[in-house]
Amino acid sequence: MVLLSGYYNNSDVANVDSSENDSVPFRETGYVCSTMGEPCISCTTFNILAPIYKRLDQKNQSVRESEFRAFWLARNKKILNWLLYERSSIICLQEFWIGNEELVHMYEERLGAAGYDTFKLARSNNRGDGLLTAINKEYFKVLNHRELFFNDFGDRVAQLLHVQSVVPYSRNQNDSVEQEIIIVNTHLLFPHDSSLSIVRLHQVYQILQYLETYQRENKLSHMPVILCGDWNGSKRGHVYKFLRSQGFVSSYDIAHEYTDSDADAHRWVSHRNHRGNICGVDFIWLRNPLKSRKPLKISWAEAAFGIIKYQLKKVSLADNDAFAFLRAGNNGNNITYSAFCDALRQETKDLWVQADTNGNGVLEYEEFKRIWDATWLRHTDEDCSLADLNEGIAEEEAIGFAVKKAVLFPREAEKGIWPENYSLSDHARLTAVFSPMRLRCSKQSL
Repeated sequence: MVLLSGYYNNSDVANVDSSENDSVPFRETGYVCSTMGEPCISCTTFNILAPIYKRLDQKNQSVRESEFRAFWLARNKKILNWLLYERSSIICLQEFWIGNEELVHMYEERLGAAGYDTFKLARSNNRGDGLLTAINKEYFKVLNHRELFFNDFGDRVAQLLHVQSVVPYSRNQNDSVEQEIIIVNTHLLFPHDSSLSIVRLHQVYQILQYLETYQRENKLSHMPVILCGDWNGSKRGHVYKFLRSQGFVSSYDIAHEYTDSDADAHRWVSHRNHRGNICGVDFIWLRNPLKSRKPLKISWAEAAFGIIKYQLKKVSLADNDAFAFLRAGNNGNNITYSAFCDALRQETKDLWVQADTNGNGVLEYEEFKRIWDATWLRHTDEDCSLADLNEGIAEEEAIGFAVKKAVLFPREAEKGIWPENYSLSDHARLTAVFSPMRLRCSKQSL
């Protein structure tokens, strides 16, 4: 098993942006990086900027790269060169130009020849771009592949792949398993304005809801989950906090020992958007099996109410003022469902069910305060630990992953800088390396 293969001497690989020439990742080959003796796996996520969106002239932004075959072909050949040089176990691409048969054929042919199974998914309503996920057959075989359509504003989609390791992992001294993993690739809606925050949060909720259903129906409780993609939101956003409440960790932040604090929120960037702003929006999320977490619907409701509270506080509304705002023209000391919907301009049925705890059809001030103060929910603790640290007390065993390394390219992005000579995309490429580890958990954490 090799983490990188023989693309180092390929003359095509030299044809890359100068900003990356000294930034080649993971040159080691054939090494074992886990204490269990199994090889590491690697994962790359990259929004490759579809040519239909790439602007070539800032003064005339209607001029797009898709009109110039030589331009988009050369850039995508460079992207493929880097992907094939790194040879990650899992590759997740966003803004893949599915509408162009020549580009699709080039990716499928070269990735296929390099030993990858490829799966593509177009955004709904013929948007032209979509997702491509490639699985290295040297590491995994694909057991199932599902397509998720959000059917909401933005025509966004997601891919779910259920894979199994080719080489068995040692669960204990007497037992080895062909470890199964769930991989999700997605690209969330861009937050053109603050009113779309709940829509973006609901897209993530749909992914996790589908994930829960899939695992339950297939009895797949003991497996890691990796979520990859362009999340179009930073570490300070509600999507980030929601995923953290669901047991996920950002692989890049874990590898660099960054916390969830505001001080660490801007240490790295991965995107320069069409407004010229730089931000960190590309993530490889990891959730290990048997991870203790909040119930999904409650966690989502808390996050959604957090957005509502944030928006009301932005206009300097304290709890009494916010209550009066949502109450609208109602003279009573409560908020009606119709006023709640009108004020938020969203489909809010699920939120209402969570808020109206006594089910009487109105929201009393005490129920509102319960949301506002955010004291109605408590975080659960992690019950899992490394197996060799808790000898003799475990009742359940599983294989999880430890983050060994995570790197952004171009490397300047790791310092919060966007290099002007970088032209592969308007996103950085993120690659993470994971090593398998044994976990032990008490049964009550399941």
